[in-house]
Amino acid sequence: MKFYDFQARKMNGQEISMHEYEGKVVLVVNTASKCGLTPQFKELQEIYEEYKSNGFEILGFPCNQFAKQDSGSNEEIHEFCQLNYGVSFNMFEKINVNGKDAHPLYKYLKNEAKGLLSKEIKWNFTKFLIDTNGNVIKRYAPTVSPLKIKNDIEELLNKIIYI
Repeated sequence: MKFYDFQARKMNGQEISMHEYEGKVVLVVNTASKCGLTPQFKELQEIYEEYKSNGFEILGFPCNQFAKQDSGSNEEIHEFCQLNYGVSFNMFEKINVNGKDAHPLYKYLKNEAKGLLSKEIKWNFTKFLIDTNGNVIKRYAPTVSPLKIKNDIEELLNKIIYI
């Protein structure tokens, strides 16, 4: 299976195929609204605005598995992200990223890019960078600032421009 073989539901309930992101550089992030790392939404939005016209997408997946830091409804989470951080990148319905009920996309991502000690997601704001061919290029720890990923994103985007 590849990244493009998966589907997920956006906040509005619309089922989206990852095929929609074919040919783009994608950053997949499990998010939370009440976490010490929640301010990363600001940086995520900044890099989205900077690179979206070059073929870059961010896919946010709220998750309540870590200290119940995203217990609100999908509507509440969506509103929080827009009002507090101006999030305009795609946010999907709340999912599980670990355990037997983990979303199939996250099962795939974790197998493609294992963490430091295990493949399980350790906390909110773990990030996965996917290239234009749907390959998982790198996994970033929750504490890695989205701004520190810019060079990796630019490198992948430059490959689009020069092909």
